[in-house]
Amino acid sequence: MTLTLTRSGRRAAHGAPPARWRGKKVQGWLYAAPTAVIVGVLFVVPLVLVVWMSLNRWPLLGPARFNAPDNYARIADNPLFLDAVLFTLKYTAITTVLLSSVALGLALLVQERRPGVGFFRTAFFLPGAVGFAAAALLFYGMLNNDFGPIDPMLRALGITHEPVKWIGTPNMALFSTIALVLWRFAGFNMLILLTGLQAIPVEVYEAARSDGAGRWQIFTRITLPLLRPTLALMLILSVTGSLLAFDQFFIFTNGGPDNSTVSMVMVVYRDAFFRFDLGGAAALSVVLLVGLVGLNALMMRRLR
Repeated sequence: MTLTLTRSGRRAAHGAPPARWRGKKVQGWLYAAPTAVIVGVLFVVPLVLVVWMSLNRWPLLGPARFNAPDNYARIADNPLFLDAVLFTLKYTAITTVLLSSVALGLALLVQERRPGVGFFRTAFFLPGAVGFAAAALLFYGMLNNDFGPIDPMLRALGITHEPVKWIGTPNMALFSTIALVLWRFAGFNMLILLTGLQAIPVEVYEAARSDGAGRWQIFTRITLPLLRPTLALMLILSVTGSLLAFDQFFIFTNGGPDNSTVSMVMVVYRDAFFRFDLGGAAALSVVLLVGLVGLNALMMRRLR
C-alpha cells in the first residue's frame, strides 16, 4: 500500500501542471493576442506583400506578372537611387553626430535640479510636440526669400546684404534641412539621455569627487560608460530615422535643387507614384530594409 501511494504521489508531482498554471498560461496568451494580431496585420502581412511585389512586374493598373529577379537587377542601373544612397549616408552621418552632440549637451545642462531648470527642460522639449510636416512648413516659410522674416532680419542687422539662398544650392539646402531636424528632435533626444543620466547613482559621482576626480574625468570615466545603453538607443533611433528620411526633403526642399536632396525613400516614392512601377519600388524597399536591419544589428553588436 505504501509503495502504491508513493508512486501515485510521484505521478501527481511529475504529471500535468495544475489547473492554476494552465489558466495563467492561457491568460498570458490572451494578453499577447491583440498585440500579435496588430503586428501581424500591420507589419508581417505588408512585409510579405512587398517581398512578393518585388518579384513581379506590378503596374498600378493591370495584372501582375512574375519577372524575378529583373526588379532587383534594374536597381544598379538607376543612377538616381545610387546618388540618393550616397546623399542619405552623408545626411545620416552629419545629422547623427550633430544631433547626438547637441542632445547630450542639453541633457547635461539641465541634469541637476536647480531653480528654473524645469522651464528650460520644457522649452528644449517643446519643438518635439510640433508635427514634422508642420515644422518643415514653418522652416520653409521662415527661410523663404520672398516672404520669410529671416532675410529681412539679417539685412537689418547688417549680417548680409543680399538674400541668402537657404534652399537654392545643394549645400545650403542640406544644412538648412539639418537645422530643421536639430530644432525638431534635439529636445526629444535630450529627454532620452536625461532619463539615462538620472539613472546613474549620485553616490558614484560623490565617490569620484572624494577621490579627487575632475569634471572631465567624471564625464569620460563615469558618465559616458554608464550612459552607453541610453546612447545606443538614441543612436539607433537617430540613424534609423535619418536613413528613412522623407518628410523634411519632400516638403522642405522637394528633392531640389537638381535632385541634390533626394533621399532613398523619395526614390521609392517617385518610382511608385510617378513612374507607377510598384514592383521596382517594392524591390528598392526590400533592399533598403535589408540594409537597415544589417546596419542596426552591427550597431547593436558594437555598442553592446
